[in-house]
Amino acid sequence: MIEILLVDDETYVTESLARTIPWEQMDIHKVYQASSAADALLILEEQSVDIVVTDIRMPVMDGLKLIETIGQRWPHIRCILLTGHSDFDYAKKAIQLQAFDYILKPVNDDEFIGCVSNAIESLKDEWSESDKYHQLLYSRKSDFTVLRANLLNELLLGRRLSSKTIKDKLNQYEIPLKMEEEAVMMLILHGKHFAAMDHHSVSLMEFAVGNIAEEVFTDDFHVWHSKAPHDCLVLIAQAKDQFIQERVRKEKLQENVRELQKHVGNYLKGDISVIITNWFQFPDELPSAYRSGLSSMFGNMFGDEAVVPVKSIESLYKPPTLIHLLESKQWEAARQKINDVLSDMEQTAYSREHLYEVLLSVTNAFMYIAHKQGHFIHEIDHAGMDFLMDRSIIRSPDSLRNWALSMLDKLKTELSANDEHTRSYIIKQVQEIVSNDLGHETSVKTIADRVYLHPVYLSKIYKAATGESLGDYIIRIRMERALYLLKNTNKKIYEITSELGYQNPQYFSKMFKKHYGLTPNEFRDN
Repeated sequence: MIEILLVDDETYVTESLARTIPWEQMDIHKVYQASSAADALLILEEQSVDIVVTDIRMPVMDGLKLIETIGQRWPHIRCILLTGHSDFDYAKKAIQLQAFDYILKPVNDDEFIGCVSNAIESLKDEWSESDKYHQLLYSRKSDFTVLRANLLNELLLGRRLSSKTIKDKLNQYEIPLKMEEEAVMMLILHGKHFAAMDHHSVSLMEFAVGNIAEEVFTDDFHVWHSKAPHDCLVLIAQAKDQFIQERVRKEKLQENVRELQKHVGNYLKGDISVIITNWFQFPDELPSAYRSGLSSMFGNMFGDEAVVPVKSIESLYKPPTLIHLLESKQWEAARQKINDVLSDMEQTAYSREHLYEVLLSVTNAFMYIAHKQGHFIHEIDHAGMDFLMDRSIIRSPDSLRNWALSMLDKLKTELSANDEHTRSYIIKQVQEIVSNDLGHETSVKTIADRVYLHPVYLSKIYKAATGESLGDYIIRIRMERALYLLKNTNKKIYEITSELGYQNPQYFSKMFKKHYGLTPNEFRDN
């Protein structure tokens, strides 16, 4: 939400605007008023203002000088001029100072709303571009291996991304797969040789297997490989020649798989098994192909015949999806969705493959939200994902329900505690910054910059955590510091004013009296 400052030495102008304009409908949640440029600068130092509307004709410092100062100190703020003078010199000077717009007095409400609305849209566009820029910087600076793995994990676990987003990320991370073309997935499982290795050694071996696969498949296929959430290596391949006959494509794929197994045996002294899915449309059918591969993998582990995901469990995939509910922390709605899916199943003639389908979808959602928050499921519950060993979980809908709801409760407890810890840490940081630095640069904006949050979001979480706005907290700490300096030092009033970041002793005196009922001089005289 946006914050706006109205500046005019004729206070009836700002008071009228503050009362009559539908600010909340414009997404403006705070309206400040100042009767001089000096007061306006003090407010700007303490609050997170986004738009300033100022009169031109004001004593001491006029509106043009004010927006020039704002442009130097707070270049992100949009400035709009109010003036009763329509001559060209004012407009020309305003343009030179990069004012966003100007409005003639007397102010027409519709014109004012339109002008401020344009400034708001301009701000939102700038914030959007800034987000894209920082995302690009992050992408450039981060390890492509990690970024590729994160993207593949999101897609495998059913994260819904727009086609444009996926295409952009494929290009950014230099992944050679093409959108809307057929692909095949291979799940690579380690043999007994790898089972005896520690986690670090297994990770190195998986990296080596992936690199060998790229070399083996390079003549005929584009490939993308990564560690999958369910403790296996995933390899996605697309034929370089999309017009190749299906029979020839299948033969080449099987030939390359055999070559991969041979090289892993020769160079890594281990064996691997490879589960190959049916061909599917990339990336839309990627999650269902992954579930199909997992079903085959579990079937092999349990000695069952390979099972195919069931498409008849419609409520499982009906929006909002389980991933969406977990991502937005709608815990009760997530619990209800799991109950509804399994209750519907109990009303029909379900089979083991139905239970497999629900199990895989639920674990995918749990893994996705845990990984997104920087956790692994085994850290939340060491036995939580032992369904590979414990077949009782999929004995019946009721046993699956008990397991899923138990894991949901543990996930909720862990992630809620993590959110609370993060907020507490931010609040502590903010309070330390304010306590250690009460100079001119201490404001909601400068503090937000130091803790890498948007000022509006920082103000929101600070108010929610403490019940006091961040701007009010800064003022209160300044006043407490002023009280101490007045009582325990011989510093002059103007020296204390400057030390606390106030430029105007009269304004400081006004704020002090508002808090303690006495001016600084009256306090000392007592």
